[in-house]
This record gives sequence, C-alpha cells and structure tokens, in this order.
Amino acid sequence: MKTAIYPGTFDPITLGHADIIRRAAKLTDKLVIGVTTNISKSPMFSPEERIAMVKREVSNLGENIEVVGFRSLLVDFARQQGANAIIRGLRNSTDFEYEYQMTGMNAQMASDIETIFLMSDVALQPISSSLVREIAKFGGDISKFVSASVKDDVLGKL
Repeated sequence: MKTAIYPGTFDPITLGHADIIRRAAKLTDKLVIGVTTNISKSPMFSPEERIAMVKREVSNLGENIEVVGFRSLLVDFARQQGANAIIRGLRNSTDFEYEYQMTGMNAQMASDIETIFLMSDVALQPISSSLVREIAKFGGDISKFVSASVKDDVLGKL
C-alpha cells in the first residue's frame, strides 16, 4: 500500500489546502493529513480545533484520508505512519525555495521517503492561512478563501 503524508498547520484549512488534499488522495492508496504546530507562528486555533476542522472539511473526500496530529520531525512522523511519500503544495517560487531546502534536509534524514510537489490551482495560488487570518481580523470577507464552516470558525474566534 502506498501511503503519503500531507503535513501542515492548517490554521485554518483553506480552499487551497482542500484542493491539494483532493488531488493527492487520487495519487495514493492512503493519504495521512498531518496537523502540526509551527513553533515560529502564533496559531489562531488549538491543535485539537485544527484537527477537528480538517476532519470535518475532508469527511466527504474519500475513505482513504486520515487526519492525525503530530509534534515531531516530519520524517519521523512519516515513518510512524508507514509513508513512502510527502506531499507538498506549491503556490509560488517563494514556496518552492523553502520547500526545496526542506526536501533536501528530509532526504538526508530519510532517503527512502520521496517528496511530491503539487502546484496549487491558479485560482487558489494567492491563498494562505496567514492572509485569511489577517483579512478576517480587519473585517474583510474571507468567503472566497475558505469553506462556509471554516469562515464561521474563524469569525467565531475573533
């Protein structure tokens, strides 16, 4: 069985994330969405809230998707899950530069785990969780960037 990990903070999960999840689930037997916390960011939602939000958002995308929280090195988490691949979404060249470096480091630690890059849908490329949070904090409309239920979650936090 081919298992892939799609890691992220998902704070909140956006339509861009959902697009990558939908497409990645078609490429593998099992897709594990790894919800983690980036220690350099101040999350809006707790890990438990983000896991629940992601589970809700992917519940209709197929039986081969699992959502799991983790707090470890990505390659260690991938090994724990029996994964042979890591899925990363790319929106732009800045994402690529960061992801390229991370891929090199991960390959040094776990050469048996491949990284697969999926380009974001053109219409979804500008979307980022940080911008969604910022727009919402200033009273802007985030309905073009997240699902209706995630919009309610974000507005409920403000």
